Amino acid sequence: MKLIVLACLAAVAVAAKLEDRVVTLFRDDRVANEDGTFSYAVQADNGINTAVEGVVGSAGQINQQGSYTYTLEDGTQAVVTYIANENGFQPQSSILPTPHPLPAHVFELLEIAERQRAAGIVFN
Repeated sequence: MKLIVLACLAAVAVAAKLEDRVVTLFRDDRVANEDGTFSYAVQADNGINTAVEGVVGSAGQINQQGSYTYTLEDGTQAVVTYIANENGFQPQSSILPTPHPLPAHVFELLEIAERQRAAGIVFN
C-alpha cells in the first residue's frame, strides 16, 4: 500500500513540473483533394516543422512521403524524411539508430551455412 501511495505522489510531482505552453503556428497549409491525394505543411514556434504529401496507392492504400523537423535538447535540429507505402514506413535520418557492423567471422559462418544448404545438409 505504501508503495502505491509513493508511486502516486511521484506521478503528481512529475506532472506538476510540466508547464502549459501555447504553441503558435507560423504556417498551417492543408489541401485535401477529392481523388484522395492530399498535402499539408505545418510550422510552429517551438521548432516543429512538417510537410507531407499523400497519394492513393495501387491497392487503395494511401502512400505518403514527407519530413518532420524538431529541436533536440542541445539546440540542433533533427530532420527525418520518410516514405510510407505498401512496403511500410521507411524513415531516413542521421538521428536514427543503426545496427553495429557484423564481425568478419559472421560472414564466414553465413558462407558455411550456404554451402551446407547447397550440399543438402539440414539441421532440425
